[in-house]
Amino acid sequence: MTAPEKDRPLALVTGASSGIGYELAKLFVGHGYDLVVAAEDERLDRAAEVLGQASGGTVTPVRADLRRPESVETLFEAVTATGRPLAAAALNAGVGRGGAFVETDLDDEQEIIDLNISSTVHLAKLVLRDMVGRGAGRVLVTSSIASTMPGSFQAVYNASKSFLQSFTEALQNELKDSGVTITSLTPGPTETDFFHRADMDDTRVGASSKDDPAQVAEQGFQAMLNGDAKVIAGSVSTKASGVANAVLPDAAKAQMHRLMAEPGSAES
Repeated sequence: MTAPEKDRPLALVTGASSGIGYELAKLFVGHGYDLVVAAEDERLDRAAEVLGQASGGTVTPVRADLRRPESVETLFEAVTATGRPLAAAALNAGVGRGGAFVETDLDDEQEIIDLNISSTVHLAKLVLRDMVGRGAGRVLVTSSIASTMPGSFQAVYNASKSFLQSFTEALQNELKDSGVTITSLTPGPTETDFFHRADMDDTRVGASSKDDPAQVAEQGFQAMLNGDAKVIAGSVSTKASGVANAVLPDAAKAQMHRLMAEPGSAES
């Protein structure tokens, strides 16, 4: 028997149709949350169905292109339409694009900015105003280990994650006495659709073995529950990379990133 709806906390997960977002959604329902889940693609409906069957709770899918400000508003309206307080939010939706900056399409870079940065800021504004008004809530922002290094051949993507990291840390300080916690989830390369969608299958990082999204999500979810500021999530090697990036000069990190992300590097 499931708990009555009023006794189940409500959470929001974006980018929930696959990858880290889907694994986060599984953890939320496994911990007794009802969900509003969002993604743009058609896999979302099936993901929501599976999640609902597994939990016995309520999982509401919202198909939304969060690059569009009106879709962010529509998503939050779906949350408020439940008439219930939002206990937690995982702001996870994101996209990347590999390639030399002078050769890639501006529309692709604008999509990164619109989804990774603009939609996250917009949704955070709505979510956090509500949470701070109640003096309670937890937010998990999916950053990346990419935020710690210049992203040769992923210039705009890495910069977008650097923005999110700085943004999250600033909000942590602003809201330290509010009763609301904000956690930065910082994974390394993870086995999701990301690199294929980013046209990076021919890169060394695209072709290499990657971290398990379930492991990444578990570490991020626990850090959120603990109210931790940041977690470098994934394998031991990813955590070691995070430590190394804290001391290496930016020029060295840019060159290391080039070796992993330059088109054709999978063959070298």
